[in-house]
Amino acid sequence: MKHLLAIPLTCAALLALSAPVQAADCYADYKAKQNNPLKLHYGVIQIRGACKASAAKGEIQSRIAPAGWTLLNVMSVFGPDGLQQRKANAGPYYLRF
Repeated sequence: MKHLLAIPLTCAALLALSAPVQAADCYADYKAKQNNPLKLHYGVIQIRGACKASAAKGEIQSRIAPAGWTLLNVMSVFGPDGLQQRKANAGPYYLRF
């Protein structure tokens, strides 16, 4: 009888552990610029932190800054279902950073 109880508990624990993996499937599209000469780009990036535009701003800026980019705007945050429709527009900045 004890073994029969262990199976549902093990399944429940595995399901609980899988929830953060699903939360990590968060993406944002953004606009950024470089100066001298002025360059603009539209990009798509995977967000590791909270899946909110306000939280994504700092994360995106810290990841694009080493390449000389300044974040202008976080346009939206979305799940994996929004990736394909943005891929062509993002070009070389699709999941680059």
